[in-house]
Amino acid sequence: MKTLLLNADMGESYGPWVMGLDHEVMPHVDLANVACGFHASDPDVMRTTVRLAKQHDVRVGAHPAYPDLVGFGRRSLACSAEEVENLVLYQLGALAGMCRAEGLEVSYVKPHGALYNDMARDPEIMTAVMRAILAFDARLPLMTLATRDTSVAIQLAREQGVSLWFEAFADRAYDGEGRLVSRREPGAVHHDPAVIVDQAVRIASGRPLTASDGSELRLAADALCVHGDNPESVAAVRSIREALNALEGGA
Repeated sequence: MKTLLLNADMGESYGPWVMGLDHEVMPHVDLANVACGFHASDPDVMRTTVRLAKQHDVRVGAHPAYPDLVGFGRRSLACSAEEVENLVLYQLGALAGMCRAEGLEVSYVKPHGALYNDMARDPEIMTAVMRAILAFDARLPLMTLATRDTSVAIQLAREQGVSLWFEAFADRAYDGEGRLVSRREPGAVHHDPAVIVDQAVRIASGRPLTASDGSELRLAADALCVHGDNPESVAAVRSIREALNALEGGA
């Protein structure tokens, strides 16, 4: 059984608008994907989130997005490859400044929302994100979606000299290719904590999931994403942490 890095999206509040329950989730994860200001967050929220991660010995990753505050970064924008490279580099620099102020470093990069999904589908966009990483710090892993066939991403990473962390989701439904079912579709997001924990355990132990087309789906993942934006999901995060610890203890 593979040890999964439990990660959650953090620092997505903006000014007086609060999103997520970061203080309750942070103690249970290994990695914090910190919003960098383009889809959510602001300088105060970013630094507060970095401090919280340091308090709980959680590694900080950059969570860059398309410049889309109104759409929360969930809308694809018609950006050129050069624009994608530069907007990722810009956001990396912003978070790195906050980390340096708190005695930390950015540890990895995980794009957000539409940029994450576009990157997984389009090699040109993935290459642009990789170029931003290489320009900033070639040691940083890129977190991307674990699908049924990851050969294209692996080949691009070899060509560019970037390491990959493949990520699965505990609370999302998958299609037959191992891609996330669109949030616009019914059943795309799991809300039952028992279902979420079961999916997490299946991924960690290499057991198959059932895709939306009824086929069996196995995902080879390095990281597991969880969400903690309401009391029920926070409880699920705690249960997943306990379940993964139990699996690792019995391995």
